[in-house]
Amino acid sequence: MEIDDDRKEEAIQKANERWNKVHSHYNRNQIKYDDWLELFGSAIKNCQTPIIDLGCGSGNDTLYLIERDKKVIPCDYSQNAIQNIQKNFPEIERTECFDMSKGLPFEDSFTDIIISDLSLHYFTEEKTFEILEEIKRVLKPNGILLFRVNSVRDVNHGAGEGTEIEPHLYETEDGRYKRFFDSEDFKKFFANWEELFLHEETMGRYELEKVLWRGAFKVNK
Repeated sequence: MEIDDDRKEEAIQKANERWNKVHSHYNRNQIKYDDWLELFGSAIKNCQTPIIDLGCGSGNDTLYLIERDKKVIPCDYSQNAIQNIQKNFPEIERTECFDMSKGLPFEDSFTDIIISDLSLHYFTEEKTFEILEEIKRVLKPNGILLFRVNSVRDVNHGAGEGTEIEPHLYETEDGRYKRFFDSEDFKKFFANWEELFLHEETMGRYELEKVLWRGAFKVNK
């Protein structure tokens, strides 16, 4: 199905409204993280560049990194999310608020690690490829993207619900997009990357269990 530009912009606006509402207000002592990054602890420990937290949300992974004495640049589309990050983490020197579908505000080969925790699954196939190319541009040679994304088996959180406008991409009742991944999708989207780790698993952070993929891919350039 061809997706017109007006429909794409409407989906972006709906997403912005939703995330600003989600991130209306919270304090640092309310921020919790799970252990998904522990598997990549060695790479994180050895990283000497600021780590980009792409789609930082409430700051779960930002808090994890700060507690391990890492420099981090939290980034999010939601203005409220970034305002809360600035309030809750005054020690952070740089934050960025932007729409990743329109590019990343970083120079070429800026960092060794980019983290994207549940933030890469809201886009059309075309935009997903463009975002991954931008991530590749910003990563140094042999840099690593660490991520979690929705699984097609994540039925508790919308898999298969709404109107399918592309394979595995659904438009929800309120006009937003949600993508769900299977193993073949990674072969498609990461064909020019080196797979370091990829596993489908269950996360218990939410009231209902969430099925997702945890991955680490190295850029080849």
